[in-house]
Amino acid sequence: MSKNEIMEKIKGKLIVSCQALEDEPLHSSYIMGRMAYAAYEGGAAGIRANSVQDIKEIKISVNLPIIGIIKKIYENNKVFISPTVEEIDKLVKCGVDIIATDGTKRIRPGNITLDDFFKEVRKKYPNQLFMADCSTYEEGIHAAEIGFDFIGTTLSGYTEYTKGTPLPDRNMIERLVKDLDKPVIAEGGIWSPSQLKQVLDLGAYSAVVGTAITRPREITKRYVEAIM
Repeated sequence: MSKNEIMEKIKGKLIVSCQALEDEPLHSSYIMGRMAYAAYEGGAAGIRANSVQDIKEIKISVNLPIIGIIKKIYENNKVFISPTVEEIDKLVKCGVDIIATDGTKRIRPGNITLDDFFKEVRKKYPNQLFMADCSTYEEGIHAAEIGFDFIGTTLSGYTEYTKGTPLPDRNMIERLVKDLDKPVIAEGGIWSPSQLKQVLDLGAYSAVVGTAITRPREITKRYVEAIM
């Protein structure tokens, strides 16, 4: 798909995150492929997926734009969403439409800044679409300034300096939409259809919903907690 086709397909629509961590019962590329197909049948306009294996499996049966990431933990470093050029190389090779990477101010593995990291990957892959997973308004503005194609609110509430932020972060979404001319993707803490509509009404280009749709263990916990 061309950039314009990808942009048009996800505009004003729902992107479903289909991910399962290694300690979760649904951890399986086959299961994530089925999950993505179910999301497609339900009307999702895009998929967010973790790992080359899952992306390849999803692409077999789902012809939707995919936001691809590779979660990898490096020793003594808190950046784990597509943190190095090695992960970017793998995602490009598997033909993912949009690559998401940590867009926070935190130093990456190898003591590399976001600016230096993105300068390298943009030079290496000038035609690839990139999304910055940010945690604050300031990070979103900076990511746009250095050339990211999409700005996400993905990490609001998940960095050490944003813990406790009410999610979804409507304030961050609204301010970024107002001050940027690049697409803002709302992500993080969207638990209901009404919240999804609210963030899109704020002007988000599209929105990602994951846990509330594709993680039954976490969904069940919320119901159980409600009656305890």
